[in-house]
Amino acid sequence: MYLTKEKKAEIFAKHGKSETDTGTPEGQIALFTYRINHLTKHLKNNRKDYNTERSLVKLVGKRKSLLDYLIKTDVLRYRAIIKELGIRK
Repeated sequence: MYLTKEKKAEIFAKHGKSETDTGTPEGQIALFTYRINHLTKHLKNNRKDYNTERSLVKLVGKRKSLLDYLIKTDVLRYRAIIKELGIRK
């Protein structure tokens, strides 16, 4: 499996408050970004995998709504996570 417990804990430790705090928007955005990148690579090899394409679109929507929430509540945290992950809106 592409996302092990250790990798998930590492993502939350780096972007969240701690590796067990999975509720921060930054941690969730980082996890969604990791999953989006993985699915994008998968779809480059498997063009007709429509179920994965649908999952990718749903993940992008979830990440967008979290980013919208973060920009409404704290712009500095939003700018920091955008810069750190290399995504732009």
